[in-house]
Amino acid sequence: MNNKDSWMIADLHIHSRFSRACSKNINFENLVKWAKIKGLNLLGTSDFTHPVWFSEIKEKLVEKNGLYYYYQDFPFIISGEISLIYTQGRGRRIHLVLLVPSIKIAEKIHDYLDTKGRRDYDGRPIFKIPCDEFVRDMMAISEEIEIIPAHIWTPWFGVFGSMSGFDSLKECFKDQFENIHAIETGISSDPEMNWRIKELEGKAIVSFSDAHSFWPFRLGREATIFQKTDSYKGIIEQIRNNTFIATIEVDPAYGKYHWDGHRICSFSCSPEKTKELNGICPVCKRTLTIGVENRVGQLATNPDGFKTKNAKYFYKILPLHEIIALAIGNGMQSKKVWDIYNSLIKKFQNEFNILLDVPKEELLEKEVNDNLVNLIMKNREQKIKVQAGFDGEYGKVLLGEKQSTLI
Repeated sequence: MNNKDSWMIADLHIHSRFSRACSKNINFENLVKWAKIKGLNLLGTSDFTHPVWFSEIKEKLVEKNGLYYYYQDFPFIISGEISLIYTQGRGRRIHLVLLVPSIKIAEKIHDYLDTKGRRDYDGRPIFKIPCDEFVRDMMAISEEIEIIPAHIWTPWFGVFGSMSGFDSLKECFKDQFENIHAIETGISSDPEMNWRIKELEGKAIVSFSDAHSFWPFRLGREATIFQKTDSYKGIIEQIRNNTFIATIEVDPAYGKYHWDGHRICSFSCSPEKTKELNGICPVCKRTLTIGVENRVGQLATNPDGFKTKNAKYFYKILPLHEIIALAIGNGMQSKKVWDIYNSLIKKFQNEFNILLDVPKEELLEKEVNDNLVNLIMKNREQKIKVQAGFDGEYGKVLLGEKQSTLI
């Protein structure tokens, strides 16, 4: 891997307190504080379309030399998420991440969106615009705008989602296909799963958290590692040329939609079991929500284990809070877990340093509990199993005997 002094770890898809189901305490002070604790070097502002949040962006972030926007000493890129809900053959619901070069361009996007509907009711506004039309209109505003299909496999709001998506990017974006340079994996898939889709071989595969709070078990749980650069342009060039370093992923089973199931019925199953059940929930006798693993299998043309020639390295790690909770048997947000977490951060600077870099011997030298050290190493080696999430429920991290009981 590259010299880590040259890394710039970025989470460019997050949300503000103005998006539905997000923490009301999200502000730039908290985002920067916890980004540094996590080990992030660059954030997206999120939700630039929301009028109040955009006013805070303009008030609190300072542009320096036309490169990034800074809160104190921490850099941001103008970013947001748009929900497009429209009919193309049937109902479609697609979420797109937007990266925007400047406040001026953001204001032009506002002017455009205001001709299409409202953007003051939520940080992730909804518009009845087909994806191809939206991309075409964004390119007319500025070719420096980057549009990335968000969490592409999510059943309800992903471009490949089982409930409202498409079977191909070209079907969705039509003549604007070439203006889509990257896709976002989402929590329930990883790059290896996406390598199986032949149509994605020419697209970069990036990862971001879609965090709804600033806590470090959400913020940066997935991220993209760029070569250090001092400008928006430098980030966008790495996305468009697929020259960034790597991505950070969670185990896709940790995601809310990895397996098939019904949350209300407390039932989940593998794609193989779904086939046996003819897609019907044995509890309520209704159609199961088809998850990401099943959907990838439906659309894949490359075999399981296939690796594309332009494949990037990716780390697969669970958040440190999950590992501490596993080690001591307490809830992830309990005081005891937080006490241990804060102690570790004090000793080792930031979470990514602990998860990825600090040698076992150094952890032991600093009197970290042996069991926790072993779990940190297992996490680094991808040896912690996760019971798959489904239909909006996060996956569950397993330990001991349970590690061998998954079917």
